[in-house]
Amino acid sequence: MTDSLVKNSSQMQGRLSAWLTTHELAHRPLGFDYQGVEIVEVRPEDWPSVAVALYVYGFNYLRLQCAYDVAPGGALASVYYLTKIKDCADQPEEVCIKLFVPRKNPRVPSAFWIWKSADFQERESYDMLGIIYESHPHLKRILMPESWLGWPLRKDYITPDFYELQDAY
Repeated sequence: MTDSLVKNSSQMQGRLSAWLTTHELAHRPLGFDYQGVEIVEVRPEDWPSVAVALYVYGFNYLRLQCAYDVAPGGALASVYYLTKIKDCADQPEEVCIKLFVPRKNPRVPSAFWIWKSADFQERESYDMLGIIYESHPHLKRILMPESWLGWPLRKDYITPDFYELQDAY
């Protein structure tokens, strides 16, 4: 029984997870998505060191940052899709990093200082789900008015009957 667990665990571990393990960077392999992209979970407190290591390893392009509500009343997830762009690369290497945070006081260190393209993407995740990206230089609402209450993409969000625009022209 133990051999099959080890075998299944090694099948879930991809090339990047093996590299992170070699360099003693905290993570948990989550397998692969339908396109074969490796998915790795990183704790928020380990994210800054893992993000810098990934950038040095060659993941120089943040293709996508998004967030989602895992379950009503449950955790929130901040997701980073990173790509290793090389000269004349037909098949760039990609990885998906997931950070799970509690619903109360959800905080993730910002990746803005490593990948500048995280600026508006992290702001949108903050605006829609309320995840606070620590040390982000411009963290404020981007889609909703500053006076909006709540986080519209949370599964337990209750839509207001109406919203009165202040300072409307």
